[in-house]
Amino acid sequence: MHTNHLAEWQHDHSFGQDQKRPGETRTLIVVIITAVMMVAELIAGGLFGSMALLADGLHMGSHSVALMISVFAYWYARRHANNREYSFGTGKVNALGGFTGAVLLAGFAFVMAFESVLRLLNPVEILFNQALIVAIIGLLVNGICVFILGVDDHHHDHGHGHDHDHGDAHDQQHHDHNLKSAYLHVLADALTSVLAIIALLAAKFYAANWIDPVIGILGAVLVGKWSIGLLKSTSATLLDRQAPEKARKQIIDAIENDQDSKVTDLHIWSIGPGIYSAIISLVAHQPKKAADYKALIPHQLGVAHAAIEITLCEESLD
Repeated sequence: MHTNHLAEWQHDHSFGQDQKRPGETRTLIVVIITAVMMVAELIAGGLFGSMALLADGLHMGSHSVALMISVFAYWYARRHANNREYSFGTGKVNALGGFTGAVLLAGFAFVMAFESVLRLLNPVEILFNQALIVAIIGLLVNGICVFILGVDDHHHDHGHGHDHDHGDAHDQQHHDHNLKSAYLHVLADALTSVLAIIALLAAKFYAANWIDPVIGILGAVLVGKWSIGLLKSTSATLLDRQAPEKARKQIIDAIENDQDSKVTDLHIWSIGPGIYSAIISLVAHQPKKAADYKALIPHQLGVAHAAIEITLCEESLD
């Protein structure tokens, strides 16, 4: 067979990862806003001798680093999308970025809890007015960032299309672990600002300074819960966990609908945001072409790469 004729059956494995994702620009905007706020607080803290401003500036800096990881993950996945050394493209870089962000988020929750316990055991003088100003400014900035990252985007990315084994990735925006990681970081910042304002107001007007560290502990627990959820979802992708039972059943039902073919083994796993790969083994009395079986896979499942193993069966399948 002439080499040129093989092109009809060959395809790349970028699966649309070479395209810029909507979350990338939004995350970059948030990084810039966060970095500007960080610099402003550090400068103001140095000029006015405010430890509250310096501490919050360093805190914003730690989140800028976490958000930059998300931006780097987007860039790396796009830059290496066509690198053949990656068997199924660079879609999992998205999950890796989200996993890293979740680890940092868990670390942030631990530091929050640790510092709050120290403050509870060893109370310190609180400069209420300065701290309130910092918390309110931080809330406004983080509120803007939450809005930028959380705004609904109707532009869905799609896998590179080939009729013989590719399907569009459905609703990939909701599977963007990288974007979710960035969103949870700024949401955690917004939460701490809200809790800080409540605690500071209570302490200032009711002389209940203990409320500040207690609310800090509650905030740390909530942030920790978010990080655990993100760790579970991203690790499932990184470890090639099987797709949900509902998706597997849809594929089996579609193939076995004519009752001449039976699925003997099925593996379907995520290779990127809303993109799946599948290996399907089946037996049949009168086997169809592999392309015919691939065409039966429900389009909305987002199976962008499928390998079909067909075995001829001369005995009854009942």
